[in-house]
Amino acid sequence: MLDSRYRVEARIAVGGMATVYRAVDTRLDRVLALKVMHPSLAADRAFVDRFIREAKSVARLDHPNVVGVYDQGTDGPYVYLAMEYVAGCTLRDVLRERGALRPRAALDVLEPMLAALGAAHLAGLVHRDVKPENVLIGDDGRVKVADFGLVRAVDTNTSTSTGAVLGTVSYLAPEQIEHGTADTRADVYACGVVLYEMLTGAKPHSGGTPAQVLYQHLHEDVPAPSAAVPSLAPELDALVAAATARDPRLRPADAAALLGRVRAERAELSDEQLDAAAPGAEAGAGAVPAASVASVGSEDRTSVIPRPVTAGPLPPAEDELNRTTRFEAPPVPPASPPGPPPARPAHPARPWQRLPRRWLIAAVAAVVLLLGGTGVWYINSGQFTAVPAVLDMTQDKASQELDRAGLGVKTRQAFSDTVERGRVISTDPEPGKRIRNTGTVTITVSRGPQKAEVPNLAGVQLDDAKRKLQELGLTVGDVTEQFSGETPKGAVLSTDPAPGVERRPGSAVALVVSKGKPRNVPDVTGMSVAAATAALRDAGLETKVADDPVFSTQEKGAVARQSPDRGTQVAEGDTVTVAVSKGKEMATVPDVTGKSEAEAKRILGAAGFQVKVDRPFLFPKDSVDGQSVRAGDQAAKGDTIVIRMKSGF
Repeated sequence: MLDSRYRVEARIAVGGMATVYRAVDTRLDRVLALKVMHPSLAADRAFVDRFIREAKSVARLDHPNVVGVYDQGTDGPYVYLAMEYVAGCTLRDVLRERGALRPRAALDVLEPMLAALGAAHLAGLVHRDVKPENVLIGDDGRVKVADFGLVRAVDTNTSTSTGAVLGTVSYLAPEQIEHGTADTRADVYACGVVLYEMLTGAKPHSGGTPAQVLYQHLHEDVPAPSAAVPSLAPELDALVAAATARDPRLRPADAAALLGRVRAERAELSDEQLDAAAPGAEAGAGAVPAASVASVGSEDRTSVIPRPVTAGPLPPAEDELNRTTRFEAPPVPPASPPGPPPARPAHPARPWQRLPRRWLIAAVAAVVLLLGGTGVWYINSGQFTAVPAVLDMTQDKASQELDRAGLGVKTRQAFSDTVERGRVISTDPEPGKRIRNTGTVTITVSRGPQKAEVPNLAGVQLDDAKRKLQELGLTVGDVTEQFSGETPKGAVLSTDPAPGVERRPGSAVALVVSKGKPRNVPDVTGMSVAAATAALRDAGLETKVADDPVFSTQEKGAVARQSPDRGTQVAEGDTVTVAVSKGKEMATVPDVTGKSEAEAKRILGAAGFQVKVDRPFLFPKDSVDGQSVRAGDQAAKGDTIVIRMKSGF
């Protein structure tokens, strides 16, 4: 339970900043997605502020293609968002399964993506992390854009002073890499990359390290999709080229502008062009081109990406895809005031002495850097390797992959609600992390969902039954009561599900509890309290006397009324509450002589009396001639007052 409200049921995904779970809002009884920031980041105020900003930003958007945010809060070390749960898959799942998509399907996904981003841009927001992992496709076919975790307002300063930029390597716009700035056109660039990936099944830029991919974003145009899939129409090449122009001024201004262009180009395509299939498309995961497979991994995770300090070539691969390195320029020394001219040397200078001093310093620095770089190359390339990506592989296949990489293997097992039994849940170190060539990788293999067997609780007292269910990881569901002549009161009669049935931990078990033997409540009204207590005791029931006596027609001190009423079935040992009579309540009889019959009835009834009318046999008049109790006298409420009507004689 999170925040005493959200019951976590299963882990959906793990990202660079947060983990997403499927959960149930126990207050509103609805399924939702919980995005919980990693506790290590919750201590960083900047990350917490970004997390909260996501909730506020998305809450401003009311669009059918944007995943809604319901709530945001903190529970101890956990900072979370409660979001709309979309049953289905991500665009990344589709691409991994089918490879490239037909143009019609790609545009069917792209258009609602752009509609959602267009609404965000219109509201003054930039997503900054558009990628297939953040495009959800529901079981009903609806497309929704999720994870506005890096969202920023368009009119705020989106640059960074730390020399780093947040984002996902494969989808960063050149200006994000070079200057650390992002506006609506950065989202347009990412959409262009996603379109290329949908049409070809591969990313436009690939490399062994993030540095190599960043270099290609800066210095190489995104290639035309038709270069990889010749059957694609030129209009699709033009769309990708316009969206991924390296100069942001040449791109559409925002997602809405790109959406208009997409619809215009789509109208020019024939059905044959829209349904053109790429080689290997829809052939399963094996049909994804090698370039795509090589690039799937930590590149797709939102990370802190080092921003190069110059536009020159980036250094060669020094580490794995998911290692964050910060490239910083050396500090510039302050300018020194000019000194006196140097004295002429006493002896002729040797050739190397005639070189400018700054050249000598540069040469020495170059030698030092060369030696240091050689050492770094030796350490990184000679002694270390990257942990292969073996997640979701079978245990045997994962062991073979690690053995092929020269690494040792240790295995442990754990339950998992999301990973199939016998497949790898995680590795230590994580995939892509550096490890010595002779190192050992521990793989965690799924045992499948954890199961708990419903115990036989018949005859067990309710408190003990609840404790046993909790010990097994089950929860107590509805508790109902039922009379039983055999099972003691408060003991369990039956469970639903029945004993022996297996359920996942956290599942609810309904209990039926005995109310004991049924007893009929006797009638004790009119009895003295002592007599009533004895009668109820003989019936197996307890007696409670109400604190305040009541007026009634019963004699003073007798039982005026009881609860439950006579004849009601209750359990043995239940309590019957009795109220003691104060006797009749007295009231002053009003004067109704001379009043009409109707008026006299109304007045006497309001005073609490019953009314009986005595009319003369002949010629009665509608006027009261007398009353049985004189006006001003006291009478008990509920008593009957007789009124006599006048005669016409």
